[in-house]
Amino acid sequence: MGVTAEIDKVKKCLMENGYKLTTQREIIVRVLLENEQDHLSAEDVYMLVKSKFPEIGLATVYRTLELLSELQIVAKMNFGDGVARFDLRGDDHEHMHHHLICQKCGSLEEIKEDWLTEIEERLEKEYGFKVIDHRLDFTGTYQSCSKETCKRGSKAVS
Repeated sequence: MGVTAEIDKVKKCLMENGYKLTTQREIIVRVLLENEQDHLSAEDVYMLVKSKFPEIGLATVYRTLELLSELQIVAKMNFGDGVARFDLRGDDHEHMHHHLICQKCGSLEEIKEDWLTEIEERLEKEYGFKVIDHRLDFTGTYQSCSKETCKRGSKAVS
């Protein structure tokens, strides 16, 4: 789906919930779309938005990201580093995708396949619990990761 179609989808969702797609919100969504693989923090979003729209304030970015999170347009995640990151929810999956997180270098890889469908069906059958959403993050280290090439340098976990 192209950027315009994604923006239209967000606009529709906002309108259905009594909100407008303001210029600021549209620019924030565009930045998220253009940097989908990066799992941006609010500060990252702010810096990228500010380069295109210098008048925007950090509080506006925070409020918009929180609103998009409440409306489940984006998912707010924490990968153990104490920083909230934002990830657009895709139409290609009913649930969020999963992540592999290297604790040495902070490298992040997405798994788009939903491996938990069987578990969800079992939870519903055995416990009468209908799963609405889930997210699974695997934390570990890649065999190819070494302290010498680690992006975190001295912050590496041993």
